Amino acid sequence: MNDYILEMRGVTKEFPGVRALDNVNLKIRKGTVHALMGENGAGKSTLMKCLLGIYSMTEGEILLKDKKVNIRDTITALNLGISMIHQELNTVNERTVTQNIWLGREPLKSNKIMLDHKRMKEDTKELLERLHMDIDPDAKMGDLTVAKMQMVEIAKAISYNADVVIMDEPTSALTETEVKHLFGIIESLKKNNVTIIYISHKMEEIFKICEEVTVFRDGKYVGSDKVENFDIDKLITMMVGRELNEMFPKIDCEIGETLLKVENLSSEGAFNNVSFELKKGEILGFAGLVGAGRTEVAETIFGMRTKTSGDIYVNGEKTDIKNPNMALQKRFFLLPEDRKKNGIIPALSVMKNITIANMGKYVKGLILNYKLIKKDSKDYIKKINIKTPSIDTLIQSLSGGNQQKVLVARALLTKPDILIIDEPTRGIDVGAKSEIHSLITKLAEQGKAIIMISSEMPEILGMSDRILVMYEGKLTGIIDRKEATQEVVMRYATNRM
Repeated sequence: MNDYILEMRGVTKEFPGVRALDNVNLKIRKGTVHALMGENGAGKSTLMKCLLGIYSMTEGEILLKDKKVNIRDTITALNLGISMIHQELNTVNERTVTQNIWLGREPLKSNKIMLDHKRMKEDTKELLERLHMDIDPDAKMGDLTVAKMQMVEIAKAISYNADVVIMDEPTSALTETEVKHLFGIIESLKKNNVTIIYISHKMEEIFKICEEVTVFRDGKYVGSDKVENFDIDKLITMMVGRELNEMFPKIDCEIGETLLKVENLSSEGAFNNVSFELKKGEILGFAGLVGAGRTEVAETIFGMRTKTSGDIYVNGEKTDIKNPNMALQKRFFLLPEDRKKNGIIPALSVMKNITIANMGKYVKGLILNYKLIKKDSKDYIKKINIKTPSIDTLIQSLSGGNQQKVLVARALLTKPDILIIDEPTRGIDVGAKSEIHSLITKLAEQGKAIIMISSEMPEILGMSDRILVMYEGKLTGIIDRKEATQEVVMRYATNRM
């Protein structure tokens, strides 16, 4: 028996008019963490869906523990010892943590008819304690933070006692402490000979926890090697087929007059006494650890959250923004942190997602001007390089980077002066990140005033003119770009100035 627990050979997957995978190979050693790398659309998720039985392969074969297997569906995959933590959370928010973990495989009492709720809860408690997760088994999923929902999904995947666990962007919503916790879980799984297939756009994670890397590009296999034989530049070049010399293509824009002034703004239970100014042509980065209150400040400014005290001035005029409609009238726009939950409308087309916030422009009497809707959609698709088969394509079928560009197009159609962008490149591949960064800095060059909230330090340092730092709901400092380093920002973010 060789030391490969899993081999996928010559896998091809065709959809009508599209070859998503073209004769790709993957070999995974037992008890290792193996990274799958590539831009969105490279074929990583499609290959994993073939492995899980979600898709049937057009060509190719799968060997598990040296035996050829036919994985017809996800139940077959689970029975063979393969489980997955999906990038997009698949939780049932009205049910408890316990019910979510055992959904579809609830234990029965001895009569084989009634659910054994007591055993299910005890098993959940034991699982969470074993993984050192401080989560209430009886908590409703919808009441948890996104980070804790992600941890529950991790616990669920591990509960299958699988030999192979696929982790697709498992840290996208986790705090730094939770990421370290997950890495500890991965180490303990490795000691028990569990194999991890790890998909992430965060380069530093790959070099920290993975032994081997396989790279895909445009549905084709590019190469595999031990992680020590890569550096970031080599990995990026393999992924995108070109060198990315301008990851943060910041343009030095002319900074103009103050468009937004915030004085002693507070929202009870979220943050207190936050004051700052935002100028025309400026990118003001919001930094801080997850939970610092950055998003809550943005939501209060945009009218999504009630302020308990403080003042907001727009163009020098004191303004009381009570809801998002008022914010839009004041020429604000907010791109939310969670694209899936609060941004895109998955069941609608790209065209409808682009134009939905600006429908007043297209209504004449009781008639919609579809000609203008189509024209605006096509103009913005071309202007900001949205990769989509057509304007009628469902947005849920696009990559994360292109979904984010659709939201940017939606924002720009409202002609905002002030743009708030929360985690602009979360879950987006390295090539799309560069495009989004370029788009943001061009908007600043056009005179837009931009608040950019980001948990990624290189993004904050590379894109911001000034950096506002928060810690546990308090503003700890505002740092000029010239003085900003990772060490300085982290001192403010941990309140150790």
